[in-house]
Amino acid sequence: MTALKQFLRLEAPGIWREGAEAQRRAVIVSFGDATLVIADDRSARALAHWSLAALVRLNPGKRPALYAPSEEPGEELEIEDTTLIDAIEKVQRAIEARRPHPGRLRGMLTAGAVGLVALGVLLWLPGALTAQAARVAPMAKRTEIGRAVLVDLERATGAAACHSKAGDAALAALAGRLPDTAQIAVLPRGLTGGRRLPGKIVALGRDTIAGPDTPEVAAGAVIEANLAAAGHDPLLDFLRWAGVRSAFSLLVTGELPRDAVSGYGAHLLDTAPPLPPEAALLAAFGAAGVSSTPWAYARDASGESVLSLIEADPFKGRPAPDPVLADEQWVALQGICD
Repeated sequence: MTALKQFLRLEAPGIWREGAEAQRRAVIVSFGDATLVIADDRSARALAHWSLAALVRLNPGKRPALYAPSEEPGEELEIEDTTLIDAIEKVQRAIEARRPHPGRLRGMLTAGAVGLVALGVLLWLPGALTAQAARVAPMAKRTEIGRAVLVDLERATGAAACHSKAGDAALAALAGRLPDTAQIAVLPRGLTGGRRLPGKIVALGRDTIAGPDTPEVAAGAVIEANLAAAGHDPLLDFLRWAGVRSAFSLLVTGELPRDAVSGYGAHLLDTAPPLPPEAALLAAFGAAGVSSTPWAYARDASGESVLSLIEADPFKGRPAPDPVLADEQWVALQGICD
């Protein structure tokens, strides 16, 4: 070792004690072949050979330096010579640098693994937190958020939802007639078709009641909106849009941050859900007991061809088991925005 060779001629006086009960005696300390040689200061007879690799400094940073051949108590060597002390420290550093460090590699691997786990948590946590917030929200809170979204949707369209005593009663009857629907609102402008909101609320555009002459079109728009949201919780969609801060606040406090809903109405207007598969639509119309033909004709008139829903109408050639609305209810609904 280069660091050792340059000190092979270096020697200095020291005080050596063979054991805890032994007398201290003057010695000459010099470098041997990877050892520290301790010799009698008069006869030069070697008294001990200490491995430089195993040498232990008993008082780091202090002078005179105290060394021991191992961690075991007993034998000690005291050196005052600064050159020899610095040489011993340099040689020990060189030996340590060349020694394999399996623990260091293990530490690096552990640190890397911890880093990967931390990165995974950072990537996974926001989505998991948002999903959990949507999962545990009670229906009352979902309805509250849905109504707040409806207000923001009104703000985005520039007009409040339509209301009249008879029209509101007709909307309540329509919601009660259709599966998984708690409330229906009609917006006078800015919205076409329907949008499913949190809390089983459906917002309808006026186009679903003003042009058609049968309530099946409005019912079809509600069925389509509900089916488009199947497998996509509207509250979860909202929380993903609102961000992890809103999800965290809802999960921890049960409340959303102020203005968390602001802007979501415009987002809903700009992102109409895709038309569900026709087979799923037919099944949904059949389960709701609603003919799909009027809604399909209305869709076709708007440029979206779903004529197969006419041919495969589950109630083609026979009436649905229950009317969607009574005639007077349908008339009241058609006039709700007047």
